[in-house]
Amino acid sequence: MITIPDLQTSLLDLLFEIKETDIKLIIGGGFGIYLKIGYVQRLGLRTLLQEWPEPRSTNDLDLFLRPELLIESARLKPMAKAITKLNYKVVPGAEKYQFVKPGPGGTVPGSVKIDILTGPQDRFHGTQVRTDARRARPKPSVGIHAHPVDEALTLEEGLLPILMSGKLSSGAPREAEIFLPHPYTFLMMKLFAFKDRLEDADKEFGRYHALDLYTILSTTTEKEWKYALKLRDQYKNQPYVLEAGRLVSEYFSALDRLGMIRLRESIYYRPELQLDEFMSAIQELFPVSSETSSIRKS
Repeated sequence: MITIPDLQTSLLDLLFEIKETDIKLIIGGGFGIYLKIGYVQRLGLRTLLQEWPEPRSTNDLDLFLRPELLIESARLKPMAKAITKLNYKVVPGAEKYQFVKPGPGGTVPGSVKIDILTGPQDRFHGTQVRTDARRARPKPSVGIHAHPVDEALTLEEGLLPILMSGKLSSGAPREAEIFLPHPYTFLMMKLFAFKDRLEDADKEFGRYHALDLYTILSTTTEKEWKYALKLRDQYKNQPYVLEAGRLVSEYFSALDRLGMIRLRESIYYRPELQLDEFMSAIQELFPVSSETSSIRKS
């Protein structure tokens, strides 16, 4: 079974291999949330809510690439070489943007999985990068693609630098800088992930994503909240933001809405969690609009 220290080691190994480059990785997903919890705890920062769920387990590393790296694809060659050197194998059907490193004895349950993602497709308009809903393909090819996340329209705004420390696979101590998405960006991505997983039994019917929404908001600092409100006002007419407001209204505006039910079904749920405050905050950040939006991700 993969543990958080395993993920730390895997990420530090990769960062060590690209240490002489200008590749700065943005870490999303459950591991990014874990790193944010550790950050606010270490510094004793005041956060939006006081009650948090315990960090959930994950075996994925969601690595976001700034679009500029795909546009200037030669800059990604060291990362492609590092992934090969570290014995990651391609995931069939998701070649070049999903990789897995089998665990001891080649077992799948003990594997670490890397997902390579990037920002919205429209960031690549007018460039040589070819995109569709599944892939951003740089030209010239360097062995790395990325999955575009269209709802991450604020991916590069308000990034939080984190100095991550731990041990390499060799046992040597190592520190390296990574970046975390702003909570506004994180919430946007998790809202759409929740919608996509509502009927997916393999993904717990979205329970993890509902819990993640709570955790992201609960660990938001005062400074981040103020910036989130600024982003809300700046992007309020963007189609994905309008859709986010509709999703919040449909799934997270009352205790009997499906999103709140899924949250309470999570194995990490605790009765002490501040659900009323959570619902109030997420509705303030993503208010429902009178305009209708029916975005469909192909």
